[in-house]
Amino acid sequence: MYKTVVIKYTPKVKEMAAKIESTANEMEQKGFELISCAIMPSAKGILVFKKVDEVSAPA
Repeated sequence: MYKTVVIKYTPKVKEMAAKIESTANEMEQKGFELISCAIMPSAKGILVFKKVDEVSAPA
């Protein structure tokens, strides 16, 4: 399962980095892994997460 999160208008780089880090940490707690990040010219961020399967394949 994939989930996309949009970070609202954040023109300052340090603030954008902090929001990305915070969102990535929050989503990791929910079992998602950050797989892609894009910063748009409109100063918005798009983060794509993938659900991490905790069930191991049988050996």
